[in-house]
Amino acid sequence: MITHQPYPSDASDAEWEFVAPYLCLLPEDAGQRVHNPRDVFDGLRWLARSGSPWRYLPKDFPPWEMVYQQSRRRLAAGCFEAIVHDLRAVLRFGAGREPEPTGAVFDSRTLQSTPESGGRAGYDGYKRRKGSKVHAAVDTLGHLLALHVTPANEQDRAQVGILAEAVQEATGESVELAWVDQGYTGEDPAAAAAGHGIGLEVVKLPEAKRGFVLLPRRRVVERSFGWAARFRRLARDYERLGETLAGLHYVAFAFLMLHKAAPLFWWSA
Repeated sequence: MITHQPYPSDASDAEWEFVAPYLCLLPEDAGQRVHNPRDVFDGLRWLARSGSPWRYLPKDFPPWEMVYQQSRRRLAAGCFEAIVHDLRAVLRFGAGREPEPTGAVFDSRTLQSTPESGGRAGYDGYKRRKGSKVHAAVDTLGHLLALHVTPANEQDRAQVGILAEAVQEATGESVELAWVDQGYTGEDPAAAAAGHGIGLEVVKLPEAKRGFVLLPRRRVVERSFGWAARFRRLARDYERLGETLAGLHYVAFAFLMLHKAAPLFWWSA
């Protein structure tokens, strides 16, 4: 029998107490429940961390079919998006910031396709990779604001309007400025962002550079992508649907932010 390690796959008591209202429509001890919802939650967490296929879920979790069905329902209902947005406010408050940000950082990462995702993949000529692009917006602390997935051949600048609209919806129209790289240069992306009340500021590389250059503001979103890459399920695009890939990014950020916020839950208790 395959067994799992209790950390970092399992939620702590403080983490589960926070997420339970978002995930459980019925009491945990309801008679019609066959499996503990916390075990189902931990099963999804283990899968996202390990990168395992659904059918390889260890036997000390509920059956993989149950974890899969419950996870898909929660992803479709936007449960993890709600967790991420509320945790962001908690973490910003803990850092002495206003709950909703006024600044954001936009960027994208390209994930290599697999046989499961190859049908919707595109070719990213700049990175010489076939796969999917994950377009993301984070606040200045690196917490996820909005995210969507396209084939890798889609241009970053063409996604600005979608990201800007999603960011303002998530923050209540609080964002005024977004930092971007040179892939977002041009009048069209600036106009698309301005249409949602956001100004774009392009952070450029110095003319003379040698080796790696740490860019102000831009490093924040790169660090966020690095956090997501620690979840092996997100190392490549293993999903048949782009919506599932986007949803699993919210799952990953929910777990990351829960771990950071757990001391605040303990302190408030």
